[in-house]
Amino acid sequence: MAAGGYDRHVAEERWATFDCYGTLIDWNGGIRAELARVFGEERAGEQLRRYHELEPKLEADGTRSYREVLTEAMRRLGAPEGEEDALARSLPGWQPFPEAPAALGEARERGWKLAILSNTDRDYIEASMQQLDIPFELAIVASEIGSYKPAPGHWRAFEDQVGRKPAVHVAASLFHDIAPANELGLPSVWINRLRERPGPQPTTEQPDLAGLADALEEVA
Repeated sequence: MAAGGYDRHVAEERWATFDCYGTLIDWNGGIRAELARVFGEERAGEQLRRYHELEPKLEADGTRSYREVLTEAMRRLGAPEGEEDALARSLPGWQPFPEAPAALGEARERGWKLAILSNTDRDYIEASMQQLDIPFELAIVASEIGSYKPAPGHWRAFEDQVGRKPAVHVAASLFHDIAPANELGLPSVWINRLRERPGPQPTTEQPDLAGLADALEEVA
């Protein structure tokens, strides 16, 4: 065994961790479509903005499952009776971004091991991984560790299970992912789909996942 408690073969493994919703799966698109169905297209944009304000507050203490977060958010948005769980029902059908499966597949072909660190529940992440149709070695979800990003619980759980930190973290959210990756000293690939201006500085930035494998090599 090498120093640190794992053998040389394991030490040479390269792990990339990923946020799922907003990075691999079209989170905004999935939520907005359901808000439009429930509240009407003319209210969907404003309700989506309000949802983004509500979600971090509902996740903050880590006690709710993501299903409960989605359901409580809909209640606070004023969902009519029988539609409080509309987002929770719809999540398994949210679609991957078009380039995501091929980009992940190329990364695997280059020898990267893939893990998801997600603010969600096990049944949801299993459904989304089926949508992506690309194998992941590991998926860590908030409801099982009692912690939501940007808290560092996901990365601690990853290190406990794998024996070290990932080589790179890939994500679309500056708040949930890039900022804590910086605090943990992790290289990051920021997927800037919304053309935002960075606050926390990622290691590198891309408009989408096309060219992901090259970006991983660049920052690792």
